[in-house]
Amino acid sequence: MSTRTRALIAALALLPLAQPALAQGDSKPITSKDPSALDIAKTPVTDLNLDSKEIPEVLTRAVKQPYDLTGLNSCAAIGRSVQEIFAAIGPDVDIPKEERDRISAGRVAKWIVSSFIPFRGLIREISGANDREREVRAAIQAGMTRRGFLKGVGASRGCDYPAAPATAEDIAAIEAELDRRDTEEKNGDKDTKVERGEEQGDRTSAGVPIVSQPVVQGQI
Repeated sequence: MSTRTRALIAALALLPLAQPALAQGDSKPITSKDPSALDIAKTPVTDLNLDSKEIPEVLTRAVKQPYDLTGLNSCAAIGRSVQEIFAAIGPDVDIPKEERDRISAGRVAKWIVSSFIPFRGLIREISGANDREREVRAAIQAGMTRRGFLKGVGASRGCDYPAAPATAEDIAAIEAELDRRDTEEKNGDKDTKVERGEEQGDRTSAGVPIVSQPVVQGQI
C-alpha cells in the first residue's frame, strides 16, 4: 500500500460510519444525499424551527473570508480545512455520486426534507421567511466555494487528496474503504444477532426464537 493510499484511508477513518451518525446530530452535514449538496436545502429553515445560530462555524467563516489562507502553510492544514467543510456539507463532486451517497447515507440533517411542496416559495415570500433561508443557502454556497478554492490551492502546491481533487487512485481507495466498512458493519450485525439468538437456525418455523434451557445435574 502506497503512502498516499495510507494517508487517504487515515483521512477517511475520521469520518463516522453511516449508522452511528444517526445519533450524532452535531456531526451531520447541513445537506443530505437527497437532495444533494448541489441541490441545497429546499425547505425553509423557519418551517423546522431553526435559526442562523445553528449554521456551522466553518461555514460562517467561509461566508466572511472564503479565500483566506491564514495558517494554511502545509498540505496537512489545507486537508484539515477541507475535511471540516466536508463534515458540514457532505462530500464534494470530485467523488462519484454513488460513493457520495454511500458516505452521506444516514447523515440527513434535521433541516432538510426530501420533498418539495409546490407553491411553498410563494408562501415564503408572503410570510417574509426568505431572509433566514437565504442566509443558510449562502452559508452552504460559501462552504462549497471555499472547499473548491482550497483544493485548487492544494493542487497547485502538489498536495494529495483531500487537500486536492480526488484522482482515480483516490476514488478506488475510497471505494475499497467503503466496501470494508460495509463488510465490517454487516459482520457486526450478524454477531449481534448471534449473541441475541436471532439467527434463523435458532428460530421455529413460525419465527419464534428458540431459547435453550440450562441443564441442572440431578433433575429428571
